Amino acid sequence: MPGPTEQEIRTRAYELWKDAGEPHGNMDHLWYQAEKELLERKAANGKGPCDINGQRKPAAKH
Repeated sequence: MPGPTEQEIRTRAYELWKDAGEPHGNMDHLWYQAEKELLERKAANGKGPCDINGQRKPAAKH
């Protein structure tokens, strides 16, 4: 399962920035927050958790 595209992250980061009242600075924080949210959303809709590169983590061995 591929991770979010740069455009998806950019769009979500912009939404977060608008929701925060268009603050100056902290754009890196908003970018990483957007990326994290999108990865979590894709993992929740997929078959398992994803790492930062969008790769599924191997199932835990019992």
